[in-house]
Formats: sequence, C-alpha cells, structure tokens
Amino acid sequence: MKKILALVVAMVMATSLAFADATLINGAGATFPYPIYSKWFDEYSKVNPGVLFNYQSIGSGGGIKQITAKTVDFGASDGPMTMDQMTAAPGRIYHIPTVMGAVVIAYNLQGVDKGLKLSGDVLADIYLGKITQWNDPRITEQNAGVTLPSNSIIVVHRSDGSGTSYIFTDYLSKVSGEWKGKVGKATSVNWPLGLGGKGNEGVAGMLKQTPGGIGYVELAYAKENNLPYAFMKNASGAYIEPTLDSTSKAADGAVIPDDFRASVTNSPNPEAYPISSFTWLLIYKQMDDPVKGKAIVDFIKWAITDGQKYTTDLDYAPLPANVVQMIQAKLDKVKF
Repeated sequence: MKKILALVVAMVMATSLAFADATLINGAGATFPYPIYSKWFDEYSKVNPGVLFNYQSIGSGGGIKQITAKTVDFGASDGPMTMDQMTAAPGRIYHIPTVMGAVVIAYNLQGVDKGLKLSGDVLADIYLGKITQWNDPRITEQNAGVTLPSNSIIVVHRSDGSGTSYIFTDYLSKVSGEWKGKVGKATSVNWPLGLGGKGNEGVAGMLKQTPGGIGYVELAYAKENNLPYAFMKNASGAYIEPTLDSTSKAADGAVIPDDFRASVTNSPNPEAYPISSFTWLLIYKQMDDPVKGKAIVDFIKWAITDGQKYTTDLDYAPLPANVVQMIQAKLDKVKF
C-alpha cells in the first residue's frame, strides 16, 4: 500500500513539475472560432507539450479590450480593430487570419427545414422591424412551395461586443442603404429591436427555445444545435448554401491588404456564400516576453499550415494558399 501511495505522490509531483515548466499562453476574444481554437490548442500540446493555452471565449469586443490592456498574450476577433482602437493600443498590433467561417441565418420554424431562401434586403428589413411576420409576401415570394406560418418573427442578436455581429452588420451595410445609414457596422451596434444572447452559444441556445426566432451564428454552432439555416441570395443573384466551399469562394479574387483587415462579405464571386469572413488573432509586433512571443509565433505557424487539416471537420474553411504565404512573411517581422 505504501508503495502505491509513493507512486501516486511521485506521479502527481511529476505532473506538477511538468506544468510548472510549461509556458502558459493566455488569450481571449471571439466565440466564432472557439471550436477550432480549442481543437488546435489540444493538438498542439501533443506537438509541443511545453506550451499550454488558456483561452477565454468572451467575444471579440472583450478580446480587443484585453489585448489593448495587455492583460492577455493574444486577442481574437472576427471584426478588425478600428483605426481609433489601433491608435489607442500601446504598440502596433498585427491582425493574423487563422481560418474562414460562415455566419449563417438560423431560425426556429416548425416544419421548415434548412434552405429557406432569403435576400439581403429582406434580412435587413427583418432586423429593422419592417418585416414582422413569417408569411410576409417578401419572404413567401422567394420560397415558392414552402408553407410559412403567420407567426411573428422574433429577432435574436448578440448582446456582447461581437465579431460575428461585425461580420453580420458589415454584410447588411453593403446590401441595405437604410441599414448602413441607421445602424451601420461594428462589433456592437444599437439594435433597432430584438432579444440579446451572449456569445454564439447564447444566440444558438435562445433560438432553440424561441419558436419563430431568427438569428445569426457561426455555421458550427448551428449544426451543433441542429438549427436549420437559410440559403442567402448573393451578389450574383444565386441562393447559396453556407458550405466550406462556398465560404472559401468568398476570398477568391479578393484583394488582401498587407494588414489583412479585409472584408469579403457580399463577394462578387457567383459561387460565394455572401456572409463569409476571415477571423483573426491579435498580437503585438513587439512582444514583451521573448519566451511567450516565440511560443505564440511558433503556434501560429503551425496553425496556418499543419493545423488547417482540422478545420473542415469543424465546419471552417481553410486559408487560401496565397494568404498563408502572406502570413508567414508577416510573422517574420514579429520581434521578441
């Protein structure tokens, strides 16, 4: 018995020493990429056991605030920082794309499976409160053969600062002049109406409990919660299902600036799903801690290459090859 106890104590001590020797990297931000980030952190620990990650999925707004305050080693956001936010930071921040994802329009309508067709102008008017019933003629005319109920539409949106909201409102601002003028695009806006949920998890959970509800979530969250989602009319007039391929198409031919803060919503590509976007890690060009700085850069280099093989199983689209090359060149400029 004493030998067994001694062995257990030795194992606990060895584990404690291993954790003590590991480099702990703290991050916070977007809920949109949380499923793939969690997978990456787990897989990377097998490649490099000396690095551990602690990531708080608190929303893009929180990620921007925390990286600006330097209370975390990296931030994460689905909406690029504004120039004012970047100027307020105590150093230059790089936006590093990690994957592409689709923001889907999920709904809770009994008897209506995925594939409800919606155009951007109709979606904008639903969120503006101008279309309030599911059997409104502007919805039914796009869905011949589908019996839509007379239920009231219950709008659901994010309650927290959210990159998913940025992607959604960026899209609406491109397809609706009224939305652009009255609400605009940001990680947090003054919503004209609706119920708020915290995180993609909160919106998905609220939709499951709200008959007649409509909301926006990342594709993985819709699938995980068995929520049906719409096929959106793109810039070419085609109704497109959100898939990995149609998400990737949004970046085809897009001009990617050196700082990577590119918007690919409402892509002109005829095969593109129109509410697609990159998501970014936020890191300082000049790292305060050399050990953590090198660990973060090494992890990102792994994530944009070997780590991309894990994206499709979690409903994210891998980065285009030209973007990977651009990121590698950018990472070489990070100082630590």
